[in-house]
Amino acid sequence: MKINVGGIDRILRIVVGIVLIALALMGTIGAWGWIGIVPLATGLLKTCPLYSILGINTCPSKGSAA
Repeated sequence: MKINVGGIDRILRIVVGIVLIALALMGTIGAWGWIGIVPLATGLLKTCPLYSILGINTCPSKGSAA
């Protein structure tokens, strides 16, 4: 897989994912909060399948191999 998520994008994905999961665990937003697994995973893995499909790359290294 190519790395296509970089810097600020990665940090935001991880933070949003953790917040959504925490809110789901506290019962604040219900089961929909588990969708936070997606941005958390893409942030941790530094790759986003949707970005690949759309040809988007926020990583300054121009999609180097993982």
